[in-house]
Amino acid sequence: MHVKKDDLVEVIAGDDAAKGRALKVLRVLTAKNRVVIEGVNRVYKHVKPNKLNPQGGRLSVEAPIAVSNVLLFCPNCKKGIRYGRKIAADGRKFRECKKCKADLGTISKAK
Repeated sequence: MHVKKDDLVEVIAGDDAAKGRALKVLRVLTAKNRVVIEGVNRVYKHVKPNKLNPQGGRLSVEAPIAVSNVLLFCPNCKKGIRYGRKIAADGRKFRECKKCKADLGTISKAK
């Protein structure tokens, strides 16, 4: 999977698609190839009254979207980008922007 939790992504397909808007990944569902993104694909969940929510009603929650509908966001380029995996001199594996060669975060630690 090309994204992980707390990554910044750009939604490229669907009702919430907007160019140049960076959004945070809240959860990654690897078994279903889906991600939950902050503020995207909001749906209403109807709940009965309980101890946590004594009044019940409608709760607005984020639903998962397909991981193919998001691109990793590069803060230097200010848009969704393609990336490559590189190995640094110290042995750590990291993601690198194909255009500006910016470091987009570590994938694994040095061995």
